[in-house]
Amino acid sequence: MKNIIAKTLKLTALAAVAAGAITAHAQEKIVIDGSTTVGPISKAFADFYQESHPDVNITISESGSGNGVKSLTNKACDIANLSRFMKEAEFKSCVDKGILPVAHVVAFDGLAVIVNPENKVGALTMQQISDIYTGKISNWKELGGDDAQIVVVSRDTNSGTFETFNELVLKKQDVVKGAEYVGSNGQARTRVNTTKNAIAYVGLGFVDDTVKPLSVEGIIPNAKTVASGKYPIARPLFMFTDGYPKMGSAVYDFVNLHLTKEGREIVRDLGYVSTCE
Repeated sequence: MKNIIAKTLKLTALAAVAAGAITAHAQEKIVIDGSTTVGPISKAFADFYQESHPDVNITISESGSGNGVKSLTNKACDIANLSRFMKEAEFKSCVDKGILPVAHVVAFDGLAVIVNPENKVGALTMQQISDIYTGKISNWKELGGDDAQIVVVSRDTNSGTFETFNELVLKKQDVVKGAEYVGSNGQARTRVNTTKNAIAYVGLGFVDDTVKPLSVEGIIPNAKTVASGKYPIARPLFMFTDGYPKMGSAVYDFVNLHLTKEGREIVRDLGYVSTCE
């Protein structure tokens, strides 16, 4: 009888431990915030990951790269999506609050300069793009297009996409007064699609047949030209975590999905460039 009781107690204890482990796993969650450019990658990764891990709760917000850093700094998210590298001041702010930012490059991206499909202009140089955005060129006829005022559309200044464009194309010059600022790649694309004389720039994954991507310095933006380094407006895309995630954790799995066969396919299907190209 004593052996039966002891065995029963042991099994009960093991069951309790197992139940506790299941409950803990069921409560596991990933909170993601930041870049609207990296957002589609996170959403697609989340859909894929939750197919085999339905007990992991994943929430994704797209408030911009700068706000993603703030969320990580304030411990409001597990992963901060950035379409640029973290600034020195942001890194310091994280460290001051006990956060150690670790960068995970999950894809590469090109910034496509887009116009309405009815626009006659099909190619620009880096200097011409800069001149448009700084106000030195204001009419499409100066570029071989119609006699029409150029509607300049830019991402908001909190965006990593803006900061990349500002650094690589504008060389940190001020954007022309009167330019329109939008909060996401999707909004920029929609504005160009519905406005014949508009110009904007978006992440490669947001180029579709509703807009026309321009050749820049004779190079069309696509996965091949970005991967080869030929396209001049390109950048890495990041997921930042607080320290390196614990191996086997949901966050660890998530930020390393881009290294798997399935993750690489997801990145390519979205129009971005895999880090394993």
